[in-house]
Amino acid sequence: MTPIRHNGSDRSDRSDRSDRSDRSDRSDRSDSDPVLDAVRDCVLAVGVRRTTLTDVARRAGVSRMTLYRRWPDVRSLVGDLMTREWIAVAVGAMPEHRPGSNARTLIVDGLVAGVRAFRAHPLFRKIVDVDPELLLPYVLDRRGASQEALLSLLADHLHEGHADGSVRAGHTERQARSLLLVVQSFTLSLRTMTEEDDPELDSEAFLAELRTTLERTLTP
Repeated sequence: MTPIRHNGSDRSDRSDRSDRSDRSDRSDRSDSDPVLDAVRDCVLAVGVRRTTLTDVARRAGVSRMTLYRRWPDVRSLVGDLMTREWIAVAVGAMPEHRPGSNARTLIVDGLVAGVRAFRAHPLFRKIVDVDPELLLPYVLDRRGASQEALLSLLADHLHEGHADGSVRAGHTERQARSLLLVVQSFTLSLRTMTEEDDPELDSEAFLAELRTTLERTLTP
C-alpha cells in the first residue's frame, strides 16, 4: 500500500505529486518482477526490518546499484510489493459477471471474498504479525495505491449497480470510501473480536455478519 495521497495541507499535496512522479519514473512493476518476487521471499522469511537491499539483490540476481536506481530503500521496495500483492488480491476476489446476477451481489460477494483472501494472504499475515507499523499510515493518515485502486474498482461496480437498480442511489465516491472503511476494519481487526472455538463468534460467523451489513447498506 504505497502512499498516494495525504489529505490536507498544500505541502502534502506537493508531496503526493512528488510521490506519483517518483513512482512513474521507476521501471514497470509487472506481476513477474523478479525483484518484487525476491523481496517477497525475504519478507516472508525474516520480516521487513531484517530484510536488506543486499539480501534482495542476491535473491533477485541483480546488483545493489540496480535496486538503488529504482528504490531508495527497503521500505519503498516493500511498499511497491504490498501494492502489487494487495491489488492482485482485491481484483482476484471480485467475481465475474454471472447470468442473472446484479452488481450488488457481485460487490458483496467480492468484498467478503476479499476480506477472507487478505486475512489468509501469507504476506499480509507476516506483516501483521511482525511489522504491523507498516500498515498504520494507511489506516490513520493517508490512502495508498492499492486503496486507490480498490476505490476505483468499487466505483465502477457501484455505477453498474446504480444503472441496474440493485444499489441505492448515492454519491458514488462516498459510497466506495464507506465500503472500504468497513472492509478494512474487518480485515485488520477481525481477530480481536473472534472466538474461533465458538461457532457463533468465529471468523465465518463474522464474515456472514459483514455480508448482511453490506447487503443492507447497498440495497435500495
